[in-house]
Amino acid sequence: MIFSSSLLENAVNEFAKLPGIGKKTALRLVLHLIKQHETEVNQFSEVIAKMRNEIKFCSRCYNISDSALCNICSNPMRKKELLCVVENIRDVIAIESTQQFNGLYHVLGGIISPLDGIGPERLMIDALIDRISNEEIDEIIFALSPTIQGDTTIYYISKKIAGAGLDKKSPVKITTIARGISFGGELEYADEMTLAKSISNRIPVENFIVSGN
Repeated sequence: MIFSSSLLENAVNEFAKLPGIGKKTALRLVLHLIKQHETEVNQFSEVIAKMRNEIKFCSRCYNISDSALCNICSNPMRKKELLCVVENIRDVIAIESTQQFNGLYHVLGGIISPLDGIGPERLMIDALIDRISNEEIDEIIFALSPTIQGDTTIYYISKKIAGAGLDKKSPVKITTIARGISFGGELEYADEMTLAKSISNRIPVENFIVSGN
């Protein structure tokens, strides 16, 4: 791709760094911005810069937030005894879109994947164990993508909970979403109806571990 302007080329190269954006799509986006009024483009760049500079992560669940606590954790109408464990922030958005869950979340920041160099120490697992110890939680719902890595993460955390004696300290129910989502799929790409049914028809983790899937 040959450019008549280095400014245009640099802008295209920056857009092409975004996930799922190739050079042709990046060029269309840049040319669109060129057609816009300067004030609109300035507002666009200011919003992106402000988001990056001022965005926070909830000190409780590690969701994206504008303040120390996200609007989910600070909402008194949410069921604080119900905790949904997810891989990333996109999964929180996907589940919230179903309007079928009214509890709290805990964002792990990934799943255990040795091949990718992601071990338990890189995830918010210890913070999860602390929450289970200190908060009055009746049920933990694992809403992780149905992959081998997701299953491994569920198994590891379940064993860690049992090893810490938290399953005996109080009657905490541990479940996982039903497998209406195909194995190997990503949670964020599931349609809202399938995801809603998977949450509603969740199953005990011990049954899930014994059956293997």
